[in-house]
Amino acid sequence: MRWCRRRNCYAAKVERMLLTGVMLAGGSGTCFASESWTLQSPSARLEVTVEKADGIQYSVHLRGEEVIAPSRIDLKVADRGWLGQQTDEPVANERSESETIDFVVPRKYRQLKAKYNELELKLADDASLIFRAYDEGVAYRWQTKVGGEIVVENELAQFIFAGQPNSWFPEEESMMSHQERVYKYLPLAEIGPERFCSTGVLIDLKDGRKVYISESDLRSYPGMFLRGVGEGKIGLVGKYAPYPLETEAKSDRDIPVTKAAPFLAKTGGTRTFPWRVILVTEKDTELVQSEIIFNLASPLELDDTSWIKPGKVTWDWWNAINVTGVDFRAGVNTETYKYYIDFAAEYGIEYLLIDEGWSSDPSDVFSQNPDVDLQEIIDHGQKKGVRILLWVLWNALDKRLDEALTKFKQMGVAGIKVDFMQRDDQWMVDYYERVAREAAKHRLLVNFHGAYKPTGDRRTFPNVMTREGVTGLEQYKWGDQKTNPEQELVLPFTRMVAGPMDFTPGALNNANKESWRWNVGHPMSQGTRCHQLAMFVVYESPLQMLADSPTRYRQDTDCMKFLSAVPTIWDDTIALDAKVGDYIAVARSSGDEWFIGVMTDWDPRELAIDLSFLPDGAYELQSWSDGVNADRNGHDFRYRTQQVSSGDTLSIKLAPAGGWVGWLRSTAAKDKPSLSSK
Repeated sequence: MRWCRRRNCYAAKVERMLLTGVMLAGGSGTCFASESWTLQSPSARLEVTVEKADGIQYSVHLRGEEVIAPSRIDLKVADRGWLGQQTDEPVANERSESETIDFVVPRKYRQLKAKYNELELKLADDASLIFRAYDEGVAYRWQTKVGGEIVVENELAQFIFAGQPNSWFPEEESMMSHQERVYKYLPLAEIGPERFCSTGVLIDLKDGRKVYISESDLRSYPGMFLRGVGEGKIGLVGKYAPYPLETEAKSDRDIPVTKAAPFLAKTGGTRTFPWRVILVTEKDTELVQSEIIFNLASPLELDDTSWIKPGKVTWDWWNAINVTGVDFRAGVNTETYKYYIDFAAEYGIEYLLIDEGWSSDPSDVFSQNPDVDLQEIIDHGQKKGVRILLWVLWNALDKRLDEALTKFKQMGVAGIKVDFMQRDDQWMVDYYERVAREAAKHRLLVNFHGAYKPTGDRRTFPNVMTREGVTGLEQYKWGDQKTNPEQELVLPFTRMVAGPMDFTPGALNNANKESWRWNVGHPMSQGTRCHQLAMFVVYESPLQMLADSPTRYRQDTDCMKFLSAVPTIWDDTIALDAKVGDYIAVARSSGDEWFIGVMTDWDPRELAIDLSFLPDGAYELQSWSDGVNADRNGHDFRYRTQQVSSGDTLSIKLAPAGGWVGWLRSTAAKDKPSLSSK
């Protein structure tokens, strides 16, 4: 039985036991002052207990062991009060669902089968609480059915833990945030009500089990931050930006809220609210394989998605347009961008992103730098099979949204990178959806930067290809050490669980701890060359940037063999081995080819990679591994080709902050071009 309800007296309990065969807690002859319901996941791996007694609380068990202690939840609506405090007797309805998801833009999988059980508690005629249990995690959301408009005054969302767990805590200083935070490994007991973080956050129960907390289907509602609970409890509780009433521009891109309403959202009264998501794992590899955030999001709203094309992107900003060996002055100008296009065409790279500088005034999307003939660049790209993406400030775009998108489409632009939103209050969340929807009407791709984390909107609007909200490669330009190889081994288990992340990998100027230097104009990464290459397999982004200079890439033909071939979308994903913050090994397939990416933190490692996941047969393996001297010189790597079979085990030796990538193809595929010709 998937769920059960406990009524107030023992006779009712016995009656239900006889009817369902489900054993419920409680002693003989005991009367209860509460009602409770239990919902199990399809395999009974997870179980949620919901209790109504002076409000509503829930708890979560994994194989019978508590992972979320009783935690209170509620939603306060103006003129109705706290919905969980309603005196009506709840009416419970259950259903089970099985769906097959075909991904328009496959991040991890081409297709995914999902099963869940659901419990809906109707708390009143116009309010419900819905719990959903998958085998990988559980989620809940509120639903209202009220005519007209409602005002949500507050929400209570607790996540309480027993024992002394630790957390990877992306601590924030302000709710005006790019959500590019360092994940601090902290005892949860040290996090009081005054400290808060963006989501998702990962809880370490210290016995191999972990709990990841985030949200999905965020629409016309503020995003969820999490603060310490206090009150003598160990855990986290939701924190939300209030509805903005007034803003004040501090610069052309920093526009903080200066006056806010005493409520969270003003919204239509008949709607569902965001899912509060709890992913529960026993192995760290399970975090890498989850698509629960996507599964819970609203279905596809676009009729035609045939125009949505993922791909790799050559990009000008991180490498400071440092191209050499040319007969023109490199910079933000037409000749330089045509050089980037020629490089992209030479190596099969689908896009060029032109970042800030193409317009003479970033606050005016119709202004143009006189040194940049945008139409000539776009036309040159079309001749070469390379499409153009344009950077824009969010507020400049907002002023003339339809007019700007219409113009971009007429010129032949393929998509936009929208930057510096830095908020996730209700107004700004609405802005994201408006941009996604309007861009889709004009068949334009979207990359959100200066952004909050993904919440599944790529299921609804798959033209939203990727987004930032991550401590990416750009942090090496600033010298403040927000990112480093340790953080880079936390991201696959935290930020990447939510959705694609525009980390922008691909640095070829690689250094160890001792030799790394801060240099804005000539940035370098920490770790080895292969550490960077492995990111193209480990890190997920259907629009995947190549951050370094075309000149530097052209000088390294062996690396370009890999970077030319590696896909940005995948048919299947298998996490082979992983430990949060330490190392990861992932295998992904594209057609009949397989790619393997391995990364480690500052600790050198040896890992055994079992190839039994491959279909039977012999394979040609091209590999890029840390060189013998990679610990001293991050540029050092070894490229080799060898024959392997599905029964083999590879011994991988990783330098400090090292990496390894492999590209496998069946030798039976005789009718297809060789690896070296792709």
